[in-house]
Amino acid sequence: MSKLDLFSFVPFQLNRLAAEVSAALAGEYQQRYGLDIPGWRILATLGFRDDACTAQFISQCTRTHKSTISRAVTALLERELIERVENEDDRREFRLRLTAKGRALYHELVPRLKRKEQEILSCLSARERTDLAAALGKIERHLDLIQASHDQDQPAAIKPRLSAG
Repeated sequence: MSKLDLFSFVPFQLNRLAAEVSAALAGEYQQRYGLDIPGWRILATLGFRDDACTAQFISQCTRTHKSTISRAVTALLERELIERVENEDDRREFRLRLTAKGRALYHELVPRLKRKEQEILSCLSARERTDLAAALGKIERHLDLIQASHDQDQPAAIKPRLSAG
């Protein structure tokens, strides 16, 4: 029976890196702005888009459980950072968009988070950063993951999530 070296197992490495990077970025918006990770994911998704989208899309796009997104939506609505807008095509459905207050917060946070990203990636050369981005994008496409926050609201069936070990 062969053994598995957990520390060289790519799914585990990706999961561990994701947790560390997420925690490092969270420090930029939790203490100063009172945002948790799901709240930031909602703001980031809406801030990148020109139009409103559903909470379901945000859940699929960010790979965050729908109940977690729902709680974060409620908190952001209470803080008046986002608002619900009626879907003109289906009046039963509501979409979400940033308020002026939410957009201002988003624009204040983006440069801080980009600087933090650069700090995290500073151990890589420019070529290594390009290669890393290309490799991650290729894996995401292979797994049929939504590639950008502006992609369609109704993505093709998403393949089952792989266990991160």
